[in-house]
Amino acid sequence: MSQHRGSSTFSCARSAIVCFAHFGTLRTPGCLFHHFGRLKNNAGFTNASPVTGLRQLRGEDGNGLVEYALVFMFLISMLLGIVDFGRALYSYHFLSNAAREATRWAAVRGNTCTNDGSCTAPASTADIQTYVTNITPPGVDSSKVTTTPSWPGTGALCSVVNNPGCPVEVQVSYNFTFVVPFIRTTPLTLSSSSEMIIVH
Repeated sequence: MSQHRGSSTFSCARSAIVCFAHFGTLRTPGCLFHHFGRLKNNAGFTNASPVTGLRQLRGEDGNGLVEYALVFMFLISMLLGIVDFGRALYSYHFLSNAAREATRWAAVRGNTCTNDGSCTAPASTADIQTYVTNITPPGVDSSKVTTTPSWPGTGALCSVVNNPGCPVEVQVSYNFTFVVPFIRTTPLTLSSSSEMIIVH
């Protein structure tokens, strides 16, 4: 019995040495290292190859480039859109201010303003349009600005244009064009109006 056990142990040890030396699966029955050797072989340590990892790495780099291009296009479009809407807000702020300033300028230049020497002549349509053109700030194309003054008063008092006590209204509009084409291809018309009573 002891001779058989010693022979089995020797065969097992020899198989283990062969297993670790040649990375083969142990075939000796009753060997305690048989399962361990098979685990090592099945784990893939003996057949590890860097080619598969390199192929996966190269594929991931390509995916990252495509994702970066898509995100970059979306980011640039969003930034240009923010700039365009900022320009539109800037233009509308100018229109609102220009309408108020032009109305106030016309309100103090009625038919009787020459009596006290506060003006040389009553405000006319051309004068109000010229005033708005002169206060147009940089970034706004003055050739696309349209100024429309009117005197909407009714009654005998307002039958005469620019008569004190009657209203004067100035409407200023602007054809705004977006830089980013996919936001809007046609010009956007912005407008603002103001009305005041002529004082003299």
